[in-house]
This record gives sequence, C-alpha cells and structure tokens, in this order.
Amino acid sequence: MISIQKINEEEFIVSVKPNSSLVGKNRILFLFSISFVCIGIASIFFFFGALLILPFAGLEIGVLFLAFYLNFKWSAKREKIYISQELVTVQKGRDKIDYEWKEFRTFTSFLVNKDINQILQLSFRSKGQDIQVGAFLNEEDKHLLKDEISEIIEDLNLLKKSAPFG
Repeated sequence: MISIQKINEEEFIVSVKPNSSLVGKNRILFLFSISFVCIGIASIFFFFGALLILPFAGLEIGVLFLAFYLNFKWSAKREKIYISQELVTVQKGRDKIDYEWKEFRTFTSFLVNKDINQILQLSFRSKGQDIQVGAFLNEEDKHLLKDEISEIIEDLNLLKKSAPFG
C-alpha cells in the first residue's frame, strides 16, 4: 500500500507498507475460529478412542500460530521516503526506524531496473550506493510507486527551474 502526503510545495512523504488482508481484531477472530474447529473435531475423536488425534491437532494449531505470527511480523514492515528540494531520506523499520539513509537530492538518482526474472526493482543511488525501496510490494504497486516518485521528482525539478535566482 502506498500513500503520498504533500507537506508543502517542496516536501513530500511517500509511505510504503505491504498489503494485508487481515488486520486488527479480524486476525484474532480468524485464528480463534480455525483453532476452535480443529480442537473441537479432535476432541470428538479423542472421546471415541482416537487418542493421538488431540496432540497432533495441538501441534497443528501451534504451527498455524507460528506461521501467522511470522506473516504478521513481515507485514508490519514500513518504509518512508521523504523527498524535498534539498534531501532524499529513506527510513525502514517495523515499529521504530531500523535503518535511515539521507542524501542530497542533487547527488541522488532514482533507478528503475528489472532483475533476471523481469521483476521491477526500484532504488535510489548516490555515491555508488543503491538503496532499494518497496521490495515487498507486488508488481502493480511497484509500478504505482515508480510513477508517483517520478512525478514528485518532475514537480520538484520544474519548481527549481521556475524559481528566481538570488
């Protein structure tokens, strides 16, 4: 998911996060309903004498919770891209900023490449260092991100050209 915030004529914030179909209370409700059905069926078999069904149902629920936990942790990724007339800043993290990259916009270029599998890769380059953005997005969202960032850069370049010297 991509959201653009225009602070003023010369500053933009692009927020990027993975798409997530389950959020908030719906996650808990979904996991509870699957657990309830699985444990309910396993309990019925347990009472009819199939003793090993219940421990394996518990193991299945444990694996399910682990898989969903890892997926929810992955979907908590966030990237913020600050683009202004002077600076480009990329911040990455989950709940807090784990990585931050700042560079003057004059020395920064926005690169659009495709890898060997024809998957779009977006990055900022400065001084020989590439900072990839939106790696977790699907192809449609990557194209949208590319278009939005390109439009912001064009707007800032036009604004710079029309500014009076002095």
